[in-house]
Amino acid sequence: MKQVTVYDIAKEAKVSVATVSRVLNDTAPVRASTREKIEAIMQKYQFQPNANARSLLKKETGIIGVILPDITNPFFPEVFSGAEQEGRESGHTFFLCNTIGFHDKESEFLTMMQEKRVDGILFMGGRINLKDCSPALIQEVVEHSQKIPLVLVNGNLKDSGITRVMTDEYAGTVLAVRHLIDIGHTKIGFIGGESYMSTTAVKIRAYKKTLKDAGLTLREEWILPGSFSVDSGRTQMEALLRLKDRPTAVCCVNDFTAIGAIKAAVEAGLRVPEDISIVGFDDIPLAHHVIPELTTVSQQANNLGRTAVRVLRDLMNKQKVKKVYSLEPELVVRQSTKAMIIE
Repeated sequence: MKQVTVYDIAKEAKVSVATVSRVLNDTAPVRASTREKIEAIMQKYQFQPNANARSLLKKETGIIGVILPDITNPFFPEVFSGAEQEGRESGHTFFLCNTIGFHDKESEFLTMMQEKRVDGILFMGGRINLKDCSPALIQEVVEHSQKIPLVLVNGNLKDSGITRVMTDEYAGTVLAVRHLIDIGHTKIGFIGGESYMSTTAVKIRAYKKTLKDAGLTLREEWILPGSFSVDSGRTQMEALLRLKDRPTAVCCVNDFTAIGAIKAAVEAGLRVPEDISIVGFDDIPLAHHVIPELTTVSQQANNLGRTAVRVLRDLMNKQKVKKVYSLEPELVVRQSTKAMIIE
């Protein structure tokens, strides 16, 4: 049986497709007799407009594109979960693209989203987290944002003017370092994060400033960037523990590196937190399942995703939005930190 389209409805009712659209979406007055005729034909064929028909009638697809760098990192699915919950409330579905951190894949997905005529785009990770992103990569995103509403999530593209939704990572790092200082630690290290990533630079800057404000000595050998992985946390903690004079507490760039750091400390015969305190960042679901449960900084990932969709929806509806929306982080104190015992 042939699938009935809006064109078939319009032809049988002897009206334009635009008139059928007005009846379907109730966007403008239609003469009562005409409306009844169109509704009767739709009822006869049990007509339900598909996504393409909705796109034709409303100039919308009902789809939001999401670009993220690593689907295996629990932080990003948490953000996406919040975005999906918020989007579902407004009837949106999602086109999820995992770039595995490759900029050429970002470009490929941006083009694909334009071809599929998504209504809006959320962009996470990759180039928007580079300390020095090339002008060409920036310009590419700017050009897409001029055609499709686009929001950067937890990142920035210098001088692009693109709307951003972010958690204040600087403030979050200050919370983590201040917590360690407040419980008596004066020898505090920092591990993890690629040095070319803005998130690493922001957190190290906050770490250094907080130590300085507290009048504590900054030891460059206690700052060990690496990557964002468990293996990196383990390797960098091993390097810290080989030092003759080593810190009594460590801030980690994220929860994965913190989990690796805990593993290295335990394997070296240390007790966490009795011998060394460790703080993570992100508050991924695994953070309260490891032993000891991880003290960390919550980026409110779910709320971050929901907020990003709300802002994007305003952009899609051509409403005025701010350039930057900032969420406050929250320190979550668990078992991996403990007050220093001064002997």
